[in-house]
Amino acid sequence: MAKQIKLSARPRTESGSNAVKKVRSRGFIPANIYGKDSAPYSLEVNQKAVEQVLAHASGENILVELEIEDQGKTTNRLSLIQEVQHHPVRRNVLHVDFHAVSATEELEAEVPIEAVGEAEGVKSYGGILQQNLRQLPITCLPKNLPDLISVDVTALKLGESLHVRDLVLPAGVTATVEGDLTVFHVVEPTVAVEAEAAEAAAPEVLKEKKADAPAAEKK
Repeated sequence: MAKQIKLSARPRTESGSNAVKKVRSRGFIPANIYGKDSAPYSLEVNQKAVEQVLAHASGENILVELEIEDQGKTTNRLSLIQEVQHHPVRRNVLHVDFHAVSATEELEAEVPIEAVGEAEGVKSYGGILQQNLRQLPITCLPKNLPDLISVDVTALKLGESLHVRDLVLPAGVTATVEGDLTVFHVVEPTVAVEAEAAEAAAPEVLKEKKADAPAAEKK
């Protein structure tokens, strides 16, 4: 499951390029938090703390408990890191957007799908494992949010497929796409397919019919 991380923040009251420069000069970066039940809220968070969170994240969905300190009071807001802006050259973090969520309401997310093991059709017959779906759209409570969906593909034989309906999802997690969608498929070896295609495309060679031998002259 996605690990919940605590991150300190404080309100950001000024806006504009000069204000942003001042924020960054103090070792902080500008941030915003959005939520369906509240207006966007401007924050500033410690740059090094954010970069450490991103560096140690084990998945794409990062659940953060923001501890917002304002005039001696601390307000906790549960959120997901929604978007991160990096410097195009130095790659340091310039801005972060958080999406506020409720601990008691299901959220929507896309979770990476990972193949585990070597498919039988690949191991024994030289087939190729194709992954048709790399992100699985799901709904779940924040506490049940998985880092990724691991799928055991070892039993897949040549020509066989795994579909969304075949996935074993963690407790409390529901897929929100059609169950018939193919996730993994083992196909014929590329060499064999190309050889068959080349053979089918080759022009037919007609042998020239030999002319009948001339009749023997009568003596």
